[in-house]
Amino acid sequence: MTAARPPRLRVAPSPTGDPHVGTAYMSLFNLGFVRRHGGSFVLRIEDTDRARFQADSEQQIYDTLRWLGLTWDEGPDIGGPYEPYRQSERLDTYQPFVERLIADGHAYHCWCSTERLAEMRDKQRMKKLPTGYDRLCLGKTEEERRALGGATDTPVVRMLIPDDAPLTFLDVIRGEVSAPRPDDQVILKADGFPTYHLAVVVDDHLMGITHVVRGEEWISSTPKHVLLYQWLGFEAPQFAHMPLLRNTDKSKISKRKNPAARLTWFVEQGYLPEALINFLALLGYGQPGEEEIFGFEQFSASFDWSRVNTVGPVFDLKKLDWLNGHYIRALSTEELAERLVAFAQLSQPIDDDAAAALRAATPLVQERMETLALGLQMLQFLIIDDADFAVDEIAAVKQLGDEQQPVVAAALAAVEQLATWDSAAIEAALRTALVDGLGLKPRNAFGPVRVAVTGSTISPPLFESLELLGRERTLVRLRAALT
Repeated sequence: MTAARPPRLRVAPSPTGDPHVGTAYMSLFNLGFVRRHGGSFVLRIEDTDRARFQADSEQQIYDTLRWLGLTWDEGPDIGGPYEPYRQSERLDTYQPFVERLIADGHAYHCWCSTERLAEMRDKQRMKKLPTGYDRLCLGKTEEERRALGGATDTPVVRMLIPDDAPLTFLDVIRGEVSAPRPDDQVILKADGFPTYHLAVVVDDHLMGITHVVRGEEWISSTPKHVLLYQWLGFEAPQFAHMPLLRNTDKSKISKRKNPAARLTWFVEQGYLPEALINFLALLGYGQPGEEEIFGFEQFSASFDWSRVNTVGPVFDLKKLDWLNGHYIRALSTEELAERLVAFAQLSQPIDDDAAAALRAATPLVQERMETLALGLQMLQFLIIDDADFAVDEIAAVKQLGDEQQPVVAAALAAVEQLATWDSAAIEAALRTALVDGLGLKPRNAFGPVRVAVTGSTISPPLFESLELLGRERTLVRLRAALT
């Protein structure tokens, strides 16, 4: 699909906590379309929900989207021809449009208190009626309304939805869509901030937005927006309602129920941005050749709204783990090592020696890891201070009990005498002492040694690990395992 003019699309997250993975999902599809058709991608911060506003959330939005490579052409941090790009800085913009709607009879003041509204809804539910505002304030002066009780000092402003409100609209993904008749929506709150419904229409018009891409939960609100476009004399954009991301139980993915709904969670778990981009694209889009591995450039080059799947995709982290493992193994060892060092720095400061140890050990774990977190977990024994080193309790019970003490003692005696400290010499000494000398199977011979020096039953190849750990640190840990 092509637009009559270069497309302008936007993503408009709210800074109300950790960025939602849906922000990245929507940004990806917005940006894919824009880059194919030579348009502009706008980042707008919709911070009118002051009750849930969090000061550091905006920066997290910038950081996580940039981490993914989803960069914008205009936004609060870089400016642009339609600034400001924060709604809280545009309050004077909305007031004239509110006044026009009131003057034209399309909106009215409402003084109803929250208590009165709650009571109204309770009565409607008891009578099994649709819940919605009963227009008690419509056509009344402030004095007339106060005489009825249940009024507040500062009114809100509501839309006056006509009986013939348009309830169908054209969606570029879904075709003709029908929505239920809307309520008399509040468009200006008592604190002077616009609600989403007014602000989004005004801002999208003034910023020249040609396509509005958002989740399917906004389908029911689109008739309100269509009315506002008509009443204000604006040309409506094209609408595209994306399928919602779902948990495995098919419920909507949310930050309250699923940590993976937080975009920062993927950074913390050590996923690669290119893997997450590939995963998010797969959730809602089918490549022409049905490829599963592809990058943003390939995604954008083939982008077509007709290829978007309207069925809510299930957020399958096993598939993401598989993709992430693929991208990890596709990196050069040097590149993966640098990413592993940078990831380690996120959670703990590491010195040059620890960074060098991680770089040296990266080839040992590249084929075994699905995430950077798993790789760092396997290599933690190399970079942890000896004073902080501890053996996993469950592993210790299984591998360092009374029965295994002779194994650890024999391993200590064998490596103490080594003149050369490399993996080949270490392997030869331990096999001679434990497999040949004690008659043990390799698993029973080397398991206690692995736990004693790495603290875990899961580690890189044992002999190479001991070489990297070094003679003195290996001996210290084997002696500690005996005490």
